[in-house]
Amino acid sequence: MKPTDETDDNLQQEAPHKRRIKSFVLRAGRMTTGQQRGWDECWQDWGLTLEQGSEGFLKAFADEAPRVMEIGYGMGHSLVTMATNENDKHFIGIEVHRPGVGSLLNEAHLAGISNLRTYCDDAVEVLKQCVPDGSLSRVQIYFPDPWHKKRHNKRRLIQPAFIELLRPKLEMGGVIHLATDWENYAEQMLEVMTAAEGFENMAADSSYSPRPDFRPLTKFEKRGHRLGHGVWDLLFKRTH
Repeated sequence: MKPTDETDDNLQQEAPHKRRIKSFVLRAGRMTTGQQRGWDECWQDWGLTLEQGSEGFLKAFADEAPRVMEIGYGMGHSLVTMATNENDKHFIGIEVHRPGVGSLLNEAHLAGISNLRTYCDDAVEVLKQCVPDGSLSRVQIYFPDPWHKKRHNKRRLIQPAFIELLRPKLEMGGVIHLATDWENYAEQMLEVMTAAEGFENMAADSSYSPRPDFRPLTKFEKRGHRLGHGVWDLLFKRTH
């Protein structure tokens, strides 16, 4: 999955002339028939925009079930599976690539679920402009772009400033769940989260956690397991 966000060393105090370092690259691409159908038929009912602000976020669902946000859901298959399996929760996805959003909407429509909404925008701006403090029970970021070349590591999404932006959006006891199949990135994630204020590692040994049952195995991940590739999950709970 690709992340849908931008980050720099200080998201809170950007210099007016300084461009944020993007952790994603917008890819031009045509939608498939199914993706276009999902966009055309479902965006009006299930799509959320920056212009709607916090009011749109708060009124997206009719009841006050726990809200789970996924940043960078790719084609959305696992997010639809989670929304289907955990129908006592509301799921809100953020993805910057329109084909992925179209895919999610089409799959959600075919699955017949109603507890799912999505943004097609930059997650940093969604968090700043739309998500009220204390409104999320879980934030999940699965397999963000590892930017594996050392000179590109600064583009990685999981950085101290981004985690500090996320923290107040979680309710007390809310969880950040990260997953990656790049060991070097897993080590960076663990370092960033361990140093972050207001979080506690949920792993008994203060390291990585077993994959929780609610995170589905993707086809890519299953193939990786067959080839002996590792996957690292991190779960951190907000404490203050």
